[in-house]
Amino acid sequence: MSPLSTSRPGVRPSEFHFRCISCGDLKRTASQDFRCAQCGDLLEISYPTWKDSAPSAGSLKSTWRERRLSSKAVDQSGVWRFRDLLPALDDENQAVTLREGNTPLYELPQCARISGVPRLFAKHQGMNPTGSFKDTGMTVAATFARRAGFEWVACASTGNTSASMAAYAARGGMRSLVLVPEGKISWSKLSQALDYGAVTCQLRTDFDGCLKLLQELVRRAPVYQLNSINPFRLEGQKTLAIELLEQLDWEGPDHIIVPGGNLGNSSAIGKALLELHELGFIKRLPKLSVIQAEGANALVRTLREAGGKRLINVAAETRATAIRIGNPASWKKAVHVLETTGGACEQVTEAEIAQAKAEIGAEGIGCEPASAVTLAGLKRLVKQGFVKSNESVVLVLTGNLLKDPDFTIDFHRGELFPGVEALSKLRRPPVVLDATLDAVIRALEKAEKS
Repeated sequence: MSPLSTSRPGVRPSEFHFRCISCGDLKRTASQDFRCAQCGDLLEISYPTWKDSAPSAGSLKSTWRERRLSSKAVDQSGVWRFRDLLPALDDENQAVTLREGNTPLYELPQCARISGVPRLFAKHQGMNPTGSFKDTGMTVAATFARRAGFEWVACASTGNTSASMAAYAARGGMRSLVLVPEGKISWSKLSQALDYGAVTCQLRTDFDGCLKLLQELVRRAPVYQLNSINPFRLEGQKTLAIELLEQLDWEGPDHIIVPGGNLGNSSAIGKALLELHELGFIKRLPKLSVIQAEGANALVRTLREAGGKRLINVAAETRATAIRIGNPASWKKAVHVLETTGGACEQVTEAEIAQAKAEIGAEGIGCEPASAVTLAGLKRLVKQGFVKSNESVVLVLTGNLLKDPDFTIDFHRGELFPGVEALSKLRRPPVVLDATLDAVIRALEKAEKS
């Protein structure tokens, strides 16, 4: 095995197994649909050796800092820099990377004032190479796909997964197949997959129909599945939490709030928090809460109507296309995370999403609609008393503003939610003027008064 870029006592690669989230069956290998052979439920990656010989938190923190000075691609990745808590590679040069991760943590003073908390931060995963949080998981999953010798990788997508998968497949010398619901995906996202060379199929169904077909495909053809059902994806995505806590000098916030779609991201972040707590990196667990759009609220209904014991599917409909999912695959994992961290699950309206998106934009940050559910949800959680007025909060923004420009343009032109008074002051429609200095000055004077 090749040595690590930076080596010290207590720093070593992690051997791993696949563990069923329901029956606990443990295996060294997994089938192509990433389902348990015993009960059919989802798998997660576990590290049995940690029980007898846990990685040293102090050594790892020092190692991770030192790697930031390295010129090696694997160290410049904000995912593989934390590879000691990821599935081990035989050779670090195997990593398929676009220097993902390393995303900024922004303070949002205006949004803090609006929502009623003293300090509010946003961890902006939209600053990843393809513009979404998917890249942090895709680098790990694509690496293990190539390591296993696959020529083809595939995903079902509402947009961001397809863009990310196609990019990492191209980077790793593999071919990619994208299944998307026809007419229900932003062209900005789809254009990325096309440019990265994916074979793109627009299917006359919704996301859940695309995912079902993909599950059937991988059982019949030598195609490697790269949706978040793939537990390697979630291992990569858990580095968001590691990087966040490092940015906060290992003093975790009281709350972390994430959007809820297929629920892989909330599951990954929660898994990281639990592992870091167990290994002694942090003394207490932040509460991780999940926010969904009112029209795509499967987890909300599952918790309220079935106590989290069975999934209640919904016919998903929301302009926040990244979370337009009615049958989330990782719902059991998400329920476990909510229960173990003491988090909440809330839903918000389309108008609340639009307002929150504009408020985040007014901070000079910007995000896609699905990301804005976090701020909209925070306002509700503060009103309910779940988030206290003296508590610290981090919002996870999952996608870049440019992922869905149609939503932004429609909002500012007044075509979305016309007549809603709360939104009128946030709209900034373009103004058509004569090409004269007087006209421009009048526009400035009008803006000064507004």
